Amino acid sequence: MDEHTPVLIEEVLTALALRPGGLYVDATFGRGGHSARILQALGTEGRLVAIDRDPAAIAAGRARFAHEPRLRLVHGEFGELGALVRAQAPGAQCDGVLFDFGVASPQFDDAARGFSFSKDGPLDMRMDPTRGQPVSTWLAAASLDEIRHVIATLGEERQAGRIAAEIVRSRARAPLTRTGELAALVARVVRTREPGRHPATRTFQALRMHVNDELPQIRRGLAQALELLAGGGRLAAISFHSLEDRLVKDFIRTHSEPDPMLSRLPVLPPQLAPPLRRIGRKQRPTAAEIAANPRARSAVLRVAERVAAHGDGAPRAASRP
Repeated sequence: MDEHTPVLIEEVLTALALRPGGLYVDATFGRGGHSARILQALGTEGRLVAIDRDPAAIAAGRARFAHEPRLRLVHGEFGELGALVRAQAPGAQCDGVLFDFGVASPQFDDAARGFSFSKDGPLDMRMDPTRGQPVSTWLAAASLDEIRHVIATLGEERQAGRIAAEIVRSRARAPLTRTGELAALVARVVRTREPGRHPATRTFQALRMHVNDELPQIRRGLAQALELLAGGGRLAAISFHSLEDRLVKDFIRTHSEPDPMLSRLPVLPPQLAPPLRRIGRKQRPTAAEIAANPRARSAVLRVAERVAAHGDGAPRAASRP
């Protein structure tokens, strides 16, 4: 079975401040690397709800954790986090929510999924092959301006206009259906790139993020995590590029600073206090971790804690799945 090496695992365990009897959510299960270590730290009364939009990840998890009664595996998008968790633990508050954004290693490594520009396969890139449309279908119908906008904004690609124009010219001759075709097309247009990076890196990133609705999913997931957390519960989010990290950073800042409209009040009423407290600074992998797992090199972990509401004395994780 493919294993996904969990990134920043020791930092994540510290960040979540795990309680043996707590209720936790792994919103991006992958191949269960983080979940396995969380389960090791939980006691017999602890519970973990793990979510993934990839059916292959859920199938692998059910095989790996077939005899683990404390784990509930759920197929779904973390943009639907609130409904998915409440279906497993009605009325419960969570002690911690973990996000590990981006693509799991097994998805990149399987050419048939279409995520990799270095392995020829169908031009798909959907994290959930049962929903939405593959990249090839979108590229066949999107306008030049739509393609340019996606590659420029989600890939931060300076040659987005030229790439989009070449895609439109190419599809007029024959549909783009293979990752190898698209990678070669971009390489013809983008002659220079950062050392060690393929010319198609940013284009593939942008198209993947677009067909999977990744940034809106992150916005919705973070907002719903805040609603699920009990007082003292922790939010931990691992990002892999600037667009993801910016959303996390802005979310934590927005919800950990008082409303500027209230700045003139001599005393801020508890019910108007910010709902989050930032925990420490952003964390990055050590040199040793990057040497052992090069895919960890761009990871950034940010952590925040839910501030207990005024008069909130209810126990955390009041009901269990």
